Formats: sequence, C-alpha cells, structure tokens
Amino acid sequence: MTANAIRTASLLFLALSLSGASARQDKTGPAAAGFDSNRLRLVDSLVHAAIADRLLPGAVVLVGRGDREVLLKAYGNRALVPAREPMTTDTIFDLASLTKSVATATSVMMLVEQGRLRLTDRVATYIPEFGRYGKQDITIRQLLTHVAGLRPDVDLTPEWQGYDRAIELAVEEVPTAPPGERFVYSDIGFFLLGDIVRRVSGTPLDVFVRQHLFEPLGMKDTMFRPPERLRPRIAPTERCAPLAWPCNTPDAPILRGIVHDPTARRMGGVAGHAGLFGTAGDLARFCRMLLRGGELQGVRLLSPLTVATMTASASPPGHREQRGLGWDIDSSFSSNRGELLPIGSFGHTGFTGTSIWVDPVTQIFIVFLSNRVHPDGTGNVTPLRGKVATAVAGALVDAPPLATLQQQRLTGGDFGASGAAAARPAPHVLTGIDVLRAEGFATLRGRRVALLSNLSARASDGASTFDVLRTAPGVDLVSVFSPEHGFSAALDTHVRRRVTRKPV
Repeated sequence: MTANAIRTASLLFLALSLSGASARQDKTGPAAAGFDSNRLRLVDSLVHAAIADRLLPGAVVLVGRGDREVLLKAYGNRALVPAREPMTTDTIFDLASLTKSVATATSVMMLVEQGRLRLTDRVATYIPEFGRYGKQDITIRQLLTHVAGLRPDVDLTPEWQGYDRAIELAVEEVPTAPPGERFVYSDIGFFLLGDIVRRVSGTPLDVFVRQHLFEPLGMKDTMFRPPERLRPRIAPTERCAPLAWPCNTPDAPILRGIVHDPTARRMGGVAGHAGLFGTAGDLARFCRMLLRGGELQGVRLLSPLTVATMTASASPPGHREQRGLGWDIDSSFSSNRGELLPIGSFGHTGFTGTSIWVDPVTQIFIVFLSNRVHPDGTGNVTPLRGKVATAVAGALVDAPPLATLQQQRLTGGDFGASGAAAARPAPHVLTGIDVLRAEGFATLRGRRVALLSNLSARASDGASTFDVLRTAPGVDLVSVFSPEHGFSAALDTHVRRRVTRKPV
C-alpha cells in the first residue's frame, strides 16, 4: 500500500470514528431527551449576559428530563473576593430556603406517612407553650402552606443567640391574622416545623434528614454545617459578623460554609427554614426521586401518594396564592417556573440565588444555583431564573401530545408587573411611634401620657411601643391600659388597670 493510500485510509478511519462518536453523543445528549440543542444554548447566553451585568458572580445550571441529564454547566466565578475562583459544577452552595422543601417538608411528610404526625394536628400538641396568644388552633398544614398568621421572621433586634431562644421568640409571637385567612411567607413557621421533627423523631433535624433522606439517596454533598475540609468547594456569600443583619459588614469575614440567613445563623446553623448546603448533582437526584414517585434506583423514600399530596395545591379554598405542602406552585414567589411550564409543576427558591423547579407532565426539572449575594448583597437573579426556565421549556421539541398539554392549566396568576415597574421601591410607611421618635417626641414633651396597647404594638426596629415611650426623653408615661387579661392577653385572671410612674 502506498503512502498516499495509507494516509487516505487513515483519514477515512478518523472520519468514521468521529462520526460514530458524534452519533453516540447524540444518543446521550439533549436530542436524545427531546430537546433542540441550538435552542437550549439560549441558557448560556442568558446566564453570561446576567454575569456581565454583575447580577451574579457565577452559577451552576442543571437541566434534566426523567432519568436523563440534559445540561450541566458552570458559569462565571465561584468567588470574586478576596481572589477570583472559577465556578465548577461540583460547587457547594448555601441553598437558603430550599431547606424548607428539600429537608423540612420532606421530613414532615415522612413522619406523616409513618403515622407519627397528622397534617391537622395542632402545633401546640408538640410545642405546648406555643398555644398562647391565640395560636392554639394553628395546624401543621397551615405552617407548611404559610397561612398560619405568623410574621415572616422573628425580631432580629436586639441581638440574640441560640436555638432555644429562637423557639422562645416564636412562642411569644402574636398572630397577625387568624389561621387560614392570609398567605404570609414565614420563616418562623418552618423553623417550628424543624423543631417538631426534632421532638417527634427524637433526633435533630440535620441528623434525621441525613439518616432518612440524604444518605439513602446518595446525596453525599448535601448537609447542614459543612465541615472545614469542604470549604474550598463552597460558594461564599457576604461579609458578615456572627450575629449581624444586614450583612456586608466592613472588616468582617466572608461567610463560607456558614449559613447566610441571620436567624438560622443565630440558631447554630440548623433550622427548618434555612441552613442546608448542597450541589446541583445532589438536587438532581432529589428531583428524580420525586418524579419517580418517591423512589430512586431501588431505594424508596416516600410513597407515590405522599409525593402527590406534598406537591399538589394545599392552600385554603379561595386563596390566590397556591402552595403545596412546603412547595411553591403559583404565587408571587414562583417566577422561576418561567412562562411555559404548566401550573401543577412545583418548586422553590432561595434568598442566596438558588432554585429548583419540577414538572411532572414533561418530566423536566431545572436546578439553578448561584451565590448572587456575593460579594456585597446587591445581585439579583429573579428575572434570570424565570428566563432560564422559559428557555429550557422552549427547547423541548419531543413534548407530550398537544391534547394532553392543553388539558393542563398553562397560565398562572399575575402577581405584579415585571421589569422597570417592579423595580421601583415601595413607599416606606412609618408607624405612629416611628413618627414620634423621628420628631424627638416633640408633641409629647412635658405631657402626662397614657398608653393603650398590647404586646404586638412595635416600632419598625422591633422595640415595643411601651419601651419606646417609657424611655423617651421628656415624656411622662403615667398609665398603661392593656387587655383585661394582661399586656399579652395571656393571663387567666383579670388585671386591674393602675397608674405606674417611671421607672416602670
């Protein structure tokens, strides 16, 4: 054989080999999962543009369909300060409020499935002291759906510390609405659920979820309080003193492996509403387990009916915001669903820039992880997460039949304008006590003052109206009129009103 013939044969063999490799790649790539590869590349453009606009330092995006992984990419940087570090697909992120869905709601539903909890059980059954101030009828279901009437979070001023102290503060909460009346997204409700898991199971939430979910499912990089050896892989958030909020504290260390959420941080890093760390790959395993009805690779974590119950709408009739048991379905928090995935899909977001969304109809799941709060808390990925979900849905070409899709509810509620209109800050409204304090109590100076109030009356910084007036310069607080059963309306006997002069 001549040299030219050998060269020609070699080139032909190389061409055939590359063709075969390409064909094999197509069998495992986006096309094999029913996606148009060119359309799916829009995800790259969207994320790169947001990074260029300094809306986030970097991200990891994982798209799957059923048991197939369609896309797994790292974008930008994991850290910007004190030195740049490229993002990697195995980066561990502070998952923030994904803790609610992945860890806490799943743990609660495991206990429900075992007959150790009921959704209709009163919270006070497990935390007896919680039943005061009109909270005696709040149920487990109402905590899971954020309709318990609790505030978004406990007061962060003055500074406090300790897991037990957080529970004490929750016990002292006075409801802002009757149970079941209104949707108010509440971290308080979920750290109470985490504590109920602890009390019922006899093990702390982090131990329970590790033993019963993460280890059986092979989620080896998902945990509370990650050890120091994993620190190089963890995406940092902000500079923050141990008990501080807001963060971006000058000269403070950058949080890396320490939860960003202030309440969870003060609770020691393990809480039902925040504190979980994890990777895109681990969350993909969790999403596949849900899509398969609670089972993955021969390991059953939940029954199919439990998964269906947890991820279906569980909000009270007539509520505009639709929530599952620990999951978002169609609410002001569900923009990460995008424009095309049907109602009935479900997911959750996290404050640090994380989200997951799962659609049982198309079998698509989208994991978007970022540390948008790094380095100074100014990033914003809310529009980006929705655009990524829309791009993924728009790239699906092998979808269920049109008749099947048209049977789904495809358009959700309109919870507000997007773009520039949504970016305008809401007007800041001051309470009466805030106005008095801002004016230096000028209208009350030299006067004898009587206060009609109860425990829920507070200034914007959390200080009670009673304490503000009691210590106000030049103000003589001579009488306090409270409910007939005491300032907290919690005493069994009537309280005789009397005048008490300073000091009180």
